[in-house]
Amino acid sequence: MLDRDGFRPNVGIVLLNQKNQVFWGKRIRTHSWQFPQGGIDRGETPEQAMVRELHEEVGLHREHIRIVARTRDWLRYEVPDRYIRRDARGHYKGQKQIWFLLQLVGHDWDLNLRATDHPEFDAWRWNDYWVPLDAVVDFKRGVYEMALTELARYLPRNEHRNRFLRQGMRPHEQDPAHDVMPVAPFELPPGGSFEPNPQSGLYPGMPANTNLHEP
Repeated sequence: MLDRDGFRPNVGIVLLNQKNQVFWGKRIRTHSWQFPQGGIDRGETPEQAMVRELHEEVGLHREHIRIVARTRDWLRYEVPDRYIRRDARGHYKGQKQIWFLLQLVGHDWDLNLRATDHPEFDAWRWNDYWVPLDAVVDFKRGVYEMALTELARYLPRNEHRNRFLRQGMRPHEQDPAHDVMPVAPFELPPGGSFEPNPQSGLYPGMPANTNLHEP
């Protein structure tokens, strides 16, 4: 489902724990890290798509989270031609996203990377809010900065500012009282592993969401 400009509607998810650290997932069989995200199906609202994607990608249900905020408008990124199926080139340009800021009200053990037969991640951790954007595929970095900057105003007052988004990049108009939050130790959910799933069907080096190339 594309809009008239060739962008597919999509949702992005920033999931907070009680320390205001964010869920950071390692894409299966790659070295790329990202937030959960996925396409909006025909007839779905962005919130309905977010709840569905949250379960499909990290195993959580609606009762496990509280919606804190969402971006006001669509945030867009274009996908380079080399990542687009040949038959979609010329009419598919990229993604337009609504980003949600969520608070986990459940527990770490509620997270499950194997909730479906097509997992997106093979490892995860809690990371400070200003995630290292060098770990994100390059064409998504601008949207990540915009989403994190817009949603940061809704964080509790004890959230801290990390000056190191990546070298040369700074968040826009952050609270000057914010300081740096230390990175949390690495964590895996029950059954989680750094080992790729050989049955997943995802090929090595795929840097974007598997739904990314679907028109």
